[in-house]
Amino acid sequence: MATNSPITGVRTVSIPVENQDAALHFYVDILGFTKLNEKPTPNGGRWIELQPGEKGVIVTLEPALTGVVRGAIGIRFTTDDIDSAHTTLQQQGAAVDEILRWPWVPPMFAFSDPDGNAFSITAAAEF
Repeated sequence: MATNSPITGVRTVSIPVENQDAALHFYVDILGFTKLNEKPTPNGGRWIELQPGEKGVIVTLEPALTGVVRGAIGIRFTTDDIDSAHTTLQQQGAAVDEILRWPWVPPMFAFSDPDGNAFSITAAAEF
């Protein structure tokens, strides 16, 4: 289907955080994301870009604005090995749920960051 949209894709997804240092530790040291960029911003915060793999959407850790509700952001990360990812995050101290193994969806599990933002990790392979 043809589209006339000038929008060609998604570059970043921003995650609201209370403490950028604590969030950076969680996403880099616990989840294993790669830090691509960290620069000061005029508002006193930092522009932090992370990537959860070698390609794809970049995650930014933005200072949470007053009134921004934390919770289900709707981001599902992917992994090539759901069991290994679950074990690794659990061993690193992340709060993870059990792996869901339903016949009609790829295996997945949920976890939360220190700010209470909820995410899922889904098996990348066909199910």
